[in-house]
Amino acid sequence: MEIKINEINTSEKEVEATFSYDEVKNEITSEVQKQTKNIQLPGFRKGKVPLPMLKKMYGDALEIEASEKVANNKFWEVAKEKELNPIGQPVLKDIKFNPGKDLYFKVQYETYPQLEVKDYTGQEIEIPDFKVKDEDVQKEVEYILKANSTKEKADVVADSKDYVLDVEITRLDEKGEVFQDSKPEKMQIDLSNENVQKEIVENAKGKKTGESFNFSFKDERTIKGKDGKEEKIDETYYYKADINGIEKTVFPELNEELIKKVTKDKVSTEEQLREEIKKDIQSFYDQKTDEMLNNKMVSTIIKNNDFVPPRTLVNNVLGELVKHEEEHAKKEGHKKFDKTEAAKMLTPNAENEVKWYLLKSEIQKKEELKVSDDDLKELAEKDAEKTGIAVDKLINYYKSSNFGEKLIDKKLFDFFKEKNTIKKVDPEKLAKTENKESK
Repeated sequence: MEIKINEINTSEKEVEATFSYDEVKNEITSEVQKQTKNIQLPGFRKGKVPLPMLKKMYGDALEIEASEKVANNKFWEVAKEKELNPIGQPVLKDIKFNPGKDLYFKVQYETYPQLEVKDYTGQEIEIPDFKVKDEDVQKEVEYILKANSTKEKADVVADSKDYVLDVEITRLDEKGEVFQDSKPEKMQIDLSNENVQKEIVENAKGKKTGESFNFSFKDERTIKGKDGKEEKIDETYYYKADINGIEKTVFPELNEELIKKVTKDKVSTEEQLREEIKKDIQSFYDQKTDEMLNNKMVSTIIKNNDFVPPRTLVNNVLGELVKHEEEHAKKEGHKKFDKTEAAKMLTPNAENEVKWYLLKSEIQKKEELKVSDDDLKELAEKDAEKTGIAVDKLINYYKSSNFGEKLIDKKLFDFFKEKNTIKKVDPEKLAKTENKESK
């Protein structure tokens, strides 16, 4: 017996094995006998045809066919003896066998990669330094006022954006004539909406119910053609808006009564309200920044320890991602869903998920990060105060769910934050740098 193990990459290997005929003779004979039990010839009962007669009829075909099953059995014997620990389904890539001579075969298989994780500490991670601006707070105040506003009918659009128009939109050609086969479409236009074009806001000013105004829309974008080349779209569309009705938005006074109502009596003055809004926005920014930091740490560690993940694991994750996308598409009412295209698009995500799972497992093992009973008790005591559920019941729940895994992940990212340098930089500058790097 000669065994050779070749490494294709970090996750794929192959076994080349050669066995002498004496080492496989009995197994070949046994497999041939199993085959003869299903053979029936005139004058003989099924499975009772003499072997010499079959040998004369089929030649070496029975033994050659049996050699594949024997090769498969021998591979698993080698895998057990050498502790190869294959995952997924090994593939027989080559086999050579002549009865009376050696049996040679080559089997390709996947295994969990042996990873020596490096450069997951001492790294500099840049994250945006989001700070709440006065205009951010003002926008929230305006949103509160708008949410509590009322509407009153108006005859004319005055010099402000506080109007909602009921209009009938008709597409025009460049000459101002109704576009061929164009049908009017009724809709509402809220002039205070920041997504409404400036041209619409300006051209609507001074107009009364029953009057109309024109506006245009310029479509500038880049698309990929059938040949894969990028094509620039630059078209201008023209429209007429007939005003069927005008409503003016009447905003309430930002007084104590309104402030208490929207904050459920938490605060009562405008100053306090703005301070609460600022805290809420900053909390949102901090959470967003924390998520970005975690994602950057993951991508940095993967980049520093890149490897080929086991295709079997990638396909398992990819199947779940595609399934999730298909379900989402159905909920959104999309009738057509291209699984092949979705799988192609989601493959990098699936590969990174597997890479990160294997890398973080090694880091957790290396750094001896575990969840102790004390950790669960400490968490349960905090949650018990919030929920009123008994501590022991919470601990049992944590142990029966995947809460332990979440706690280990938290410990892992806390470890990363402690062992790496986190640098806060201007959000706009960081965005420009990252855009350059991605191109």
